[in-house]
Amino acid sequence: MPIIQVNLIEGRPPEKIEKLIELMTDAAVNALDAPRESVRIMVNEYPRNNFGIGGVTAQKLGR
Repeated sequence: MPIIQVNLIEGRPPEKIEKLIELMTDAAVNALDAPRESVRIMVNEYPRNNFGIGGVTAQKLGR
């Protein structure tokens, strides 16, 4: 059972997250020959002030 975790800065619309889950599931099925119903995608969203890029929070970078 493939389990894929994705970490993102929060703020994307739900339909974008749904599309990401769909496409990542397709990728796992194609690459691993895994049954579609066995693929798990876990999306973790973090506030901008809890996400660091190059030693600075994404919030301070304006992302």
